[in-house]
Amino acid sequence: DLDPGRRGLSLPGFGGHLATATVSKVTELSTRYRTGDDGLDAEIISLLDHVDEVDRELVFEMIVTALRLSREDNDRGDLKLVTAAMKELRYSFEVFGPYRDTPKCTIFGSARIKAGEPAYECAKNFARQIADKNWMVITGAGPGIMEAGNEGAGADQSFGVNIMLPFEASANEYIADDPKLINFKYFFTRKVMFMKESEAYVLLPGGFGTMDESFELLTLIQTGKTAPAPVVLLDEPGGTYWDHWYDFVTTELGNAGLISPDDMCLARVAHTVEEAVDEVCDFYRTYHSMRFVGDHLIFRLNRPVEDGELAALSEEFAPMIVQGGITAIDATKSEVHDGDHVDLPRIMFEFDKHQWSMLRRLIDRLNANTPP
Repeated sequence: DLDPGRRGLSLPGFGGHLATATVSKVTELSTRYRTGDDGLDAEIISLLDHVDEVDRELVFEMIVTALRLSREDNDRGDLKLVTAAMKELRYSFEVFGPYRDTPKCTIFGSARIKAGEPAYECAKNFARQIADKNWMVITGAGPGIMEAGNEGAGADQSFGVNIMLPFEASANEYIADDPKLINFKYFFTRKVMFMKESEAYVLLPGGFGTMDESFELLTLIQTGKTAPAPVVLLDEPGGTYWDHWYDFVTTELGNAGLISPDDMCLARVAHTVEEAVDEVCDFYRTYHSMRFVGDHLIFRLNRPVEDGELAALSEEFAPMIVQGGITAIDATKSEVHDGDHVDLPRIMFEFDKHQWSMLRRLIDRLNANTPP
């Protein structure tokens, strides 16, 4: 019998003879996610010489997933869906990659609003002003509010995240020929990129799509599936669209106990472009970013926090702290290993994961304690 621990492997249909692959190499990976075939796992291992060492387990698991999909009783349409989604995401990462250190704001809103209408002008002016503050803008690349965003920011500071639909035109003229335009087949991969790449969100009036985006975005923040970020509901001066939305959510959801009181602080209504720009920029005046290390949540900040302020914060935000208080720390070993903003001041606390919306109030308090 073939001894895969000492002899070469030959697995028909999965790469043929491989003289140096051995099952013993599989034990070098800590992951327990395998194909169920030791020989096939060893063949996958042999491919990892082409991958950076730090990423080998992740790439191993991606290949394992693909092979398990092919060997299980899956419809061919399922394989097409996974393949197309992975290709869309890979290309999107490539396009956004060079701009990962530039803050980005997604602008949502109706495709049906025409140039010259008040909402269009609001979106265009907001995009221009936020671009003047060295932000980039992401839109859905279509007409209406999306076109206004790309027009205001200009192609150099714009991305277009387009969905291919049979009843809408192709990308708007301001982003159509730009290499930062990405065309998506699936709404879900497109939404992943909106959420993954944005540090802020500004929503103008729109239809079902805008409502979908607003509630999904708030749900993701409310449940901790995406990091806290400014969500601005921008209406034209005198407009009632977002005021009526806010009243509905407060009355029908809040008063009925279907959401928590803190959830209403996740979105802010603005009636001028200047209000919207200030809301986006002020959010990051003190707060920079966050990550978990074990059970502890770490806030990276743009200024240090002294002992007196830490004590006051620990008392005010005790309901979201499991035990102990909020403390100032140096970068953790995990952050140093990852090169994750190690030079920034930071605070840490054991976070109650039922209280995601309260994090927004903590960010607001830190900003209020920071001199202009």
